[in-house]
Amino acid sequence: MHTREEQMKAFGRLLDVLDQLREKCPWDKKQTNESLRPNTIEETYELCDALMNDDRKNICKELGDVLMHVMFYAKIGSETGDFDMADVCNMQADKLIFRHPHIYHPSQVGAEDPKPLPFGEDTEKREFADAKTSEQVLQNWEQIKLKEKDGNKTVLSGVPASLPSLIKAYRIQDKARNVGFDWKQKEDVWNKVREELEELEIELQREDKDRSTNELGDFLFSVINAARLYKLNPDNALERTNQKFIKRFDYIEQHSIRAGRPLTEMSLEEMDALWNEAKQNEK
Repeated sequence: MHTREEQMKAFGRLLDVLDQLREKCPWDKKQTNESLRPNTIEETYELCDALMNDDRKNICKELGDVLMHVMFYAKIGSETGDFDMADVCNMQADKLIFRHPHIYHPSQVGAEDPKPLPFGEDTEKREFADAKTSEQVLQNWEQIKLKEKDGNKTVLSGVPASLPSLIKAYRIQDKARNVGFDWKQKEDVWNKVREELEELEIELQREDKDRSTNELGDFLFSVINAARLYKLNPDNALERTNQKFIKRFDYIEQHSIRAGRPLTEMSLEEMDALWNEAKQNEK
């Protein structure tokens, strides 16, 4: 692996390349925050795909694409005189120091070379200092954010409105948990899941689309809640099933191509048999 000096040199090299492209490339010249945003979303999802597949080579590549976008926004910020890459890095470092009082004293915010403090008598007396587990760190994190000058005004205001609904539900529940709003026993959640499923079935039988939609949302929210309580990531779980379905359905489709028969001409029984073959091949 590279030394810190080599890493900083590589970071500076990328900054130099971006500066040159912004000055000389017609495409880079015309980009704005608004025009870059869709590309940033796409690059982020491509990184997520690489992470999901544990594709180390592509993780490295896609991290570079996402990093370039971060640097590009900072470059635009420097051109308007609002902020530059140093401001971005320093603001993030200060935020991390402030939110980790079990490691740093708040007075270290703004320090060029912050020094982690030993766990002595002074550390133990400070608010939020006693965080010995990851759960305690998360609980402290949410409470500290509410105390920040420019931080979240409410517990749930930090959940981005544009998050995909499944991830948003998980984050909402997780943030509520960090301030103590949660089931006392994780097993208790199953009564809620069953209750929501029964209510959904009732509305489906009545064929009331609007109420059925509401109840479907409640049911999904309760299932996501159950996953969280059992420390399972529902988004990762669903994506695994998506990929599994794609692989098995592709098996059926490839069989139909080899047989010279369109899928629409295959019976459900034939497709089910091929689906089961695909499942067997996975074992």
